[in-house]
Amino acid sequence: MKSLKITLTGIFGVLMIYWFYEYLLKRQITELPGHVCFMISGQDMADAPGNLVRIAIWCSEISNYVEKSQPPGKTSIHGITFHISTPDPLAMEAYLPEIRKISTIAHLILHIGNHEEITGSGMDVVIAIGKSGKNEITDCIRKMAEDHVRPSDVDEKMLESYLTFKYTPDVVIKSGGDHLTDFLIWQSVYSELFFSDVNWKYLRKVDFLRVLRDYQSRIRRFGK
Repeated sequence: MKSLKITLTGIFGVLMIYWFYEYLLKRQITELPGHVCFMISGQDMADAPGNLVRIAIWCSEISNYVEKSQPPGKTSIHGITFHISTPDPLAMEAYLPEIRKISTIAHLILHIGNHEEITGSGMDVVIAIGKSGKNEITDCIRKMAEDHVRPSDVDEKMLESYLTFKYTPDVVIKSGGDHLTDFLIWQSVYSELFFSDVNWKYLRKVDFLRVLRDYQSRIRRFGK
């Protein structure tokens, strides 16, 4: 019984330290990225499918915290994208029930293969399964050709109007210290990139808060 009390005391102490560290990190965050993109693998999804919902909740909580603690006009996270890199999108169908839980707390936009599914309301959460940036750019060129767009009319705005994903993430996060995929190769050209040594299945809220804290300290030049 004595050893059990010691163990419980130790666990409680660790939880208190974790909670206090999380609190300190939140206090340091005064500005947020508008759109956050996570790039994960099919294996990551298999290891921790519940992380998608968990991160969506984190984003909502930190946005509410910053809005309440900072002067009006500060940014909030209004969109999240999860790109699941896999050569076989159909292999991810087993995780669709877990993915669809997001629609209970946010506006879910699910892309899997050539299928698009939109449900729920609130903050936009985009799930792109197996979609590559090369495929997206190729599709843009093909659609412009089908629409008989003249070469002289093709510029950045024209191409962007044909993109499947019409947003620019402020921050792109890759967990596990691995290389990025070619997803959003056009949209993320000016994004801030963060590589975390923490594997996806072990990602904690404090790891995400550290990224947000470090993001606001970067000077964004947008190619200038």
